[in-house]
Amino acid sequence: MSELPNTLEDAIAQSRVAVQAALADGCTRLQVEFLFPELKFMPVAEQFLPVFTEYDSRLKIFFADAGAAALARRNWADAPFQILDIGTGRAASLQTKIQPEDEIFLFIAPTSIEVPQLEKLCEVICDRPLVLLNPRLEDSGVVGIGYAARKTRERFTNTIESAYYLRPVDDQSALCRCYPGQWEVWLEIGGEYQRIAELPTKPSGDELDLILLKGQPQTTTDAAPARKPSVFKSLQRFLKALSS
Repeated sequence: MSELPNTLEDAIAQSRVAVQAALADGCTRLQVEFLFPELKFMPVAEQFLPVFTEYDSRLKIFFADAGAAALARRNWADAPFQILDIGTGRAASLQTKIQPEDEIFLFIAPTSIEVPQLEKLCEVICDRPLVLLNPRLEDSGVVGIGYAARKTRERFTNTIESAYYLRPVDDQSALCRCYPGQWEVWLEIGGEYQRIAELPTKPSGDELDLILLKGQPQTTTDAAPARKPSVFKSLQRFLKALSS
């Protein structure tokens, strides 16, 4: 990534390019994450959909629950693809959701609760490509999740390649990855965002904190330069536009 995106729309466009590159390289299990608080997944999904234009009716989309799927069917009434919910039924009923003519699959905002059903669906999908858009598979808010459930979740998430990842650490730093590039840490220095680290794997919380600490400028000046627009500030305008 040569620079951080200036808007959420730019970030989504970057993610589409990253997914196309990963699919071209033969990756079959991908995820795209925009980790901003209060981000509504439906408008993001709508902007992300052009990545699948060539598949037409051979694309199948899954939402976590029946309500979200019904809303999407209403909003995308003219879409050529089928929209379903992951559901919590028996394995036999889950298998009927996947058809031989389906070529690629998009799962929108699945949570850690749906991991067992998601894993069963992926077994039926087999080696056909799938993309998870803004999954919440590591939801720390789930209370009472047991050892077996955690292992199931870890086993599944370890099979997934991160094609695109963008998360503000705070209002002056970010962690991102855009396939096929490495994981990058960006920090605002002197009014501009600069890449201060590249890593082959996603850094842990402690590792990220150390990188940001080392990357802080050692000297300051009295006159602070004007800050460039960033996706973080643009996101606030985007969220306000959605709620207006």
